[in-house]
Formats: sequence, C-alpha cells, structure tokens
Amino acid sequence: MLGRAGILGIADRRVEKCSGGQQQRLRFAMALVSDPGLLVLDEPTTGMDVEGRRDFWDAIRADAAVGRTVIFATHYLDEADAYADRIILLRRGQIVADGTAAHIRSLASGRTVRASASNLDADAVKALPGVDYVEARADTVTIRTRDSDAAARYLLTHTDASDLEITSHNLEDAFLALTSDSGGGDIPELSRPAEEGTK
Repeated sequence: MLGRAGILGIADRRVEKCSGGQQQRLRFAMALVSDPGLLVLDEPTTGMDVEGRRDFWDAIRADAAVGRTVIFATHYLDEADAYADRIILLRRGQIVADGTAAHIRSLASGRTVRASASNLDADAVKALPGVDYVEARADTVTIRTRDSDAAARYLLTHTDASDLEITSHNLEDAFLALTSDSGGGDIPELSRPAEEGTK
C-alpha cells in the first residue's frame, strides 16, 4: 500500500516526522488496506506538492479503472474538473448542480473577457448588454458576460485595452455563478442532466 501511495521510501519514518503531504499519502495508504470497493476522501490532496498531487490522482485513476468507486470532496475545482466523472455542487448544504463537468460548465452561460486597461469606466462596462460581473484590479479587468463581442468591442474602442482574451467559462466560474449569494439569496432549482431513458 505504501508503494501505491508513493511513500515506500519513508516506510521507517515516524508519522510526526512526515510532511503534511506525506501524512496525507499515509492516510490514503491506510484507506486502501482493506481493499474497499468504495473509497470516500475529504480534501485528499491538501498539503501535497504538485508531484504528489499528480501521483495521487494517477493512483486514483488506476483504482477507478479496475472498478473501485471513489467519492471525494475538494475545493480544488481543477481536480474535480480533471478527475471526476460526476460533480455535485453544494450551497448551504443543498445540492445546486449535479452532473458532468461539461454539464456544470454549461450552466454558467457566457464567456469571460480579460484585458489590460488603465482607463476603464467600470460603470459603463456594467451597463453593457449581457454583462453579469465586472472586476477591475490594478490595470486588469475581468468581465463575465453573455455578449463577449459587445464587451470586447467596448474595450477596444473606448479604452486603451491590450492583451484581450476571451475564454469560455470554467468550472470555477460555474461554481461561483451557481453558489454565490449575489443572485438574491434563493437557492436555485437543482440543475441536473436528464437521466437516460427519461424525458
């Protein structure tokens, strides 16, 4: 088990002498001892370095490939996006979205427009059609919008914008859109893709 967890080289070390990431890997090895069919992990990569995280997820993928079910809670949305077949988002203890990463990303309609701009009128940008969110920090502006063309056109014609970038929403954008309190505080109706064979 220590080999699968990537800590065989520290088998003789006392636990209190291990780093946080090594202790996390030890917990993973201990969870595998009984060869469970279902593995439940809470924030499994907290404290791990980049290499440790990658090795951990390689081991989890290998386990899943042979039929082990793995359920994990994480705040690292990039990990959920890369490794989870199904993602459930919670807000105040209630499920607000349940589906694949692609399905959940699709719930956050629109795109993100980023640019460098020093003479930005944030109120004018907020008034553009389709704009949901504007953040200006130093000389960088981030706009979440359903009309990226209008936002880009405004930035290029009314500001000194440079380094303009338009991207589709990622899982973090969807998470923020679905769990934020800015929408009036009501928990949205559960968004789940239709099950096969149902209407």
